[in-house]
Amino acid sequence: MTDSSEKTVLLFSYGTLQDRAVQLSNFGRELQGQTDSLPGYKQQMVEITDPAVLATSGKTHHPIVQVSDNPADEVGGTVFHITAQELAAADEYEVADYKRVSVVLTSGVNAWVYVQA
Repeated sequence: MTDSSEKTVLLFSYGTLQDRAVQLSNFGRELQGQTDSLPGYKQQMVEITDPAVLATSGKTHHPIVQVSDNPADEVGGTVFHITAQELAAADEYEVADYKRVSVVLTSGVNAWVYVQA
């Protein structure tokens, strides 16, 4: 449980950060979130070769998103309230194929998301 006085940030996940095992490994807790979507992006898959990430997720390919030429495109997922420390842990988990950017979700909230680097 996080200290209620600690400032939280929003993180949007469309991939493995939604998995309970990945959350427990990276954050030491299961995250609670709300369904949302990322407008103007499209999703594909990227091969993962980092042994630690493979061990944590159990998957050789992870979803990855990039800006789309079609404004009607959107990627569904979950937005989580996490601490700055947990955001740093998520940065460590994500491989070099990803970069973290700030976006506005369909709901209108600003959140961090990992997109194609």
